[in-house]
Amino acid sequence: MTDQKPPRLAGDERAVLMALLQFQRDSFIRKVTGVGDAEAAESPVGSGTSLLWLTNHLGDAETTWVLRRFAGRSEAETARPPATSVKEAVARYRAVSEEIDTILGAASLDDLCPPFDDGPPVDVRWIVGHLLEETARHAGHADILRELVDGDTGR
Repeated sequence: MTDQKPPRLAGDERAVLMALLQFQRDSFIRKVTGVGDAEAAESPVGSGTSLLWLTNHLGDAETTWVLRRFAGRSEAETARPPATSVKEAVARYRAVSEEIDTILGAASLDDLCPPFDDGPPVDVRWIVGHLLEETARHAGHADILRELVDGDTGR
């Protein structure tokens, strides 16, 4: 896999945050693309984490933070069963990401997320930052898992 470098850009805060989030999403998808369904579902680590689980999890994380917590949609409105193949999981993740980008594009970074637990309020800026770090963290996990599966490396 050819190594891809993150975009270097100067711009407003939203443009930079969203470009970096998209880079991490794309990096993650590159890590799972080309892996067979059986290999993607297997876990070579004690925690049980697999490439397929990570792909479903990232879509679920964006759904939870933006669709449910920020936009106030119900679980019934946003429920998507976990995909069982790499192709389906990537399509599911991409569809969620597109919906998230539409919602985030219409929001101000200063918009507050409605309260959802006993924690302090967060704004859209924090949510995008959290999704960025969550995606980057799991892209790193995917790097290691992919290397264990077939030796492929690179972002």
